[in-house]
Amino acid sequence: MNLRNIQLRRQHLIAVALVLVTTTSSFVLFGQGPPRMRKHQVTKAAALVLVPANKKPLTSNRVRITEKDEFRVIESNDIPKHTVGEFPNRGNPNAIAPQSWTIRIPLHPVANKKATSLHLRTERGPPNMPFGIGVNGVLFEPGTAEFWMGNRGADWNYEALGGAVRLGLDSNHAHVQPGGMYHYHGIPTGLLNELGFPENEHQPEKHSPLIGWAADGFPVYYAYGYSQPDDPKSMITKLVTGFQLREGIRPSGSNSPGGRYDGAFIQDYEFSQDKGDLDECNGRFCVTPEFPEGTYAYFLTDAWPVIPRAFRGTPVLLKERGHGSHRRPGR
Repeated sequence: MNLRNIQLRRQHLIAVALVLVTTTSSFVLFGQGPPRMRKHQVTKAAALVLVPANKKPLTSNRVRITEKDEFRVIESNDIPKHTVGEFPNRGNPNAIAPQSWTIRIPLHPVANKKATSLHLRTERGPPNMPFGIGVNGVLFEPGTAEFWMGNRGADWNYEALGGAVRLGLDSNHAHVQPGGMYHYHGIPTGLLNELGFPENEHQPEKHSPLIGWAADGFPVYYAYGYSQPDDPKSMITKLVTGFQLREGIRPSGSNSPGGRYDGAFIQDYEFSQDKGDLDECNGRFCVTPEFPEGTYAYFLTDAWPVIPRAFRGTPVLLKERGHGSHRRPGR
């Protein structure tokens, strides 16, 4: 057995041991039913604690993007080129493992008047589908399966970036699902660095690079775009979301946590049509360097929702059979 296989085997054994001894976590693999809910009582957001991304993945990145018929075909092993955090860790008992994605998204997407939520099959519970996939073949999947008091029906869903529940995110705002799937919950810092566009480094003459594709086929960018959506000669500006924290106090009682709206839960936020540069899908119609004739495009913003939580087009299920090779519950 070579050194690489020994290292992979060691990580797998550590992950199994952590699952067995960690009483605060209860994960199950796809095919064994939904994960048992952890009964969190915390109601306050906290500073986000990130694991340093200073480890080189044990497997090399493999991604291939082609166009065939009416689809953009993305084949990937879900392993990034950039460094990652230590997994397993205290907040996440899972080791990174290669996946086998073959994802087909529309090559010529059509924008709809009505937005489609990531809650595609139900209005309750965690977002049950990824938002999209990076140009490096790693999925954007912002939702969690963490609820106040473990009450999925009450629909007070913890925000991964809110810090109330520690999920072991690394400094790429990513962590690992059961089964080994590494995925982004926020700004993909390492990917931006690879693309020559470091997070929060304003480059006044440079539009954001293309960083991925949404499940409906529209392109995804970081927050910097043209100040005039239809004018590529206009100044570059940092685009602002229309979402903001609600004011006041949450409902309280047997099905509601109470406490001030502070970002601990996704329900702490609301969209205002009169604020920001982007619509409720965190996108807009505009020109971009890749689409000089114009397109609808999504932008990852520094403020919530960061990764969009709704689609302007009609999404495919990225982890459904026929689109992706895995359908594991998200965390």
